Amino acid sequence: MISLLIGNGVVAGAIYALIALGFSVIYQTVKFFHFAHGVVYATGAYLAYSLVVLAGLNPVASFFFSVVLAGLIGVGIERLVYFPLRRQHAPNLVFLIASFGVFVFLQNLLQLVYGAQILTLRTGPVKPGHQVFGAVITDTQLLILGSSLALTVVLWLVVSHTKLGKAVRAVSDDRVAASVCGIYPEKVIQSSFFIGSALAGAAGILISLETNIEPTMGMSAILKGIIASIIGGIGSIPGALAGGLFLGIAENIGIWKIPAGWKDCIAFVILIVFLVFKPGGLFGASSNKTGM
Repeated sequence: MISLLIGNGVVAGAIYALIALGFSVIYQTVKFFHFAHGVVYATGAYLAYSLVVLAGLNPVASFFFSVVLAGLIGVGIERLVYFPLRRQHAPNLVFLIASFGVFVFLQNLLQLVYGAQILTLRTGPVKPGHQVFGAVITDTQLLILGSSLALTVVLWLVVSHTKLGKAVRAVSDDRVAASVCGIYPEKVIQSSFFIGSALAGAAGILISLETNIEPTMGMSAILKGIIASIIGGIGSIPGALAGGLFLGIAENIGIWKIPAGWKDCIAFVILIVFLVFKPGGLFGASSNKTGM
């Protein structure tokens, strides 16, 4: 039983990690909580549903285009909502309220277009899983784990070994100094929103292969992503991965003896414990120099 719970926790944690990674990339450059990140996650799932189920396109190509479109939606949010506020030097509270407004607007737009009914991207018969250390892991779960790990590695390589990654770190440290050095912060911010939103879209697509799709799925996702980011240390790529896995496993083990409805409560208890005793997260501020 415990091995099954841990297996399910690892799969859930992989999704949390992707959401946390995208959230952290954006947070590092703009320094406010991009709450609308959650609805981009949901939009990625709906885009994949539209291309695969409604349009009948190739699943692999559909998933790729859905991820790219999710990234472009994130850039659109930044340009249409956050950029005008940034030009007016609005405080972070205004950005947070605006982000929440975008979340509500897009969530209702999804419900208007697709309806409130639960949709599914899964097709064909359910295949038996594989026995791994006493737990049953399906092909879909292996795909989720492999994709999450691959995207994490790619993001780490981009941040650590490319000019864009250096520019993101420079803008994160000091936007004015970065401008003096010839870096255009607005382009870096757009790139961060594209990368972060694409990761959120990928997470939404992957989870839609395992569970159902609904307009409100983004709320729980962004909350778990933020918690995973804080647990691992906001801005740290290894921290986001560790925080997501830690949260997913802790939630699933926690409901071993208590009802499943308490899963969200477990997540927030963990958040409070970390905020009180280790606010810097598992990897702390020092990880940001190498991880982000």
